[in-house]
Amino acid sequence: MSIVNTKQLIDAELEGRVRQYVWRKTPSQASTAGIWFDLSMSPGNPPAQYYIGGILSSTVLARSTEVGFNHGPNVSPSTKYLRSITAMTATATALPMPMILCDYLLVYPFVDMSVTDQQDMTNTNALTRYTDGKGVQVMAVLTNAGVGGQSFSFTYTNSDGVSGRVSQTVQMNAATAIGSIVTSSVSTAVQSGNPFIGLQNGDSGVRSIESVTMLGADVGLFALVLVKPLLWTQIFEITAPYEKDALIGGSEIPRIYDDAFLGCLCLPRGTLAATALVGDVKVVWD
Repeated sequence: MSIVNTKQLIDAELEGRVRQYVWRKTPSQASTAGIWFDLSMSPGNPPAQYYIGGILSSTVLARSTEVGFNHGPNVSPSTKYLRSITAMTATATALPMPMILCDYLLVYPFVDMSVTDQQDMTNTNALTRYTDGKGVQVMAVLTNAGVGGQSFSFTYTNSDGVSGRVSQTVQMNAATAIGSIVTSSVSTAVQSGNPFIGLQNGDSGVRSIESVTMLGADVGLFALVLVKPLLWTQIFEITAPYEKDALIGGSEIPRIYDDAFLGCLCLPRGTLAATALVGDVKVVWD
């Protein structure tokens, strides 16, 4: 039985079907102000992950293999939900800082910025969560630094199962910190303030990526990562933690699938180096 109303949610908590798990991230990377950053590549609890897999081959991301934020054991046949997330820091350099909690689903590692021929993906593995691709977005995460300024696009299969769709052509920023979202910048018109790459008109999600094409040669590598955004939050200032209640702050509580790999994207106002970020994730189940 799924939780479909506030009474069922309250009953689940009163009956003890609720857990709270802490997290702590201490980025060592000198991230760039106004460029989205992937905290999953930073040390702490959970430990960093580095998008290791077969070259251009779809690789499933899961808690059992890459860890991610702790959200407790599998509860099937029950269904788990996100109740809230809390975040805080005592370092003001990066604040105020928007954050997005995501379920990281699939990664295509080692996209080579120096290759201008079409790079074809190998889709050995398919989505194991959100298998229809609805709401699944794509981000490009820097794994080996380049110079920046080059553009690229990719082809994909959308959430309706239509292949050969073409993403928007996006330009890379000049960020060199590993974990930077290479297409984002809030201060440059040719880049996006959004961490996710725009899809072909009419599409709202991605099932798989078919190929990527660089429109100019650079150095370095990035990974194309399929994620399902779950909840937006923000750390405003250093004097108090900020809790985002999924029920009060939104129209529904997001589902947390068994073995989901949870991580956060953030948009720092300054460098994140030596910034300790701490918080917790609260989940309930039916």
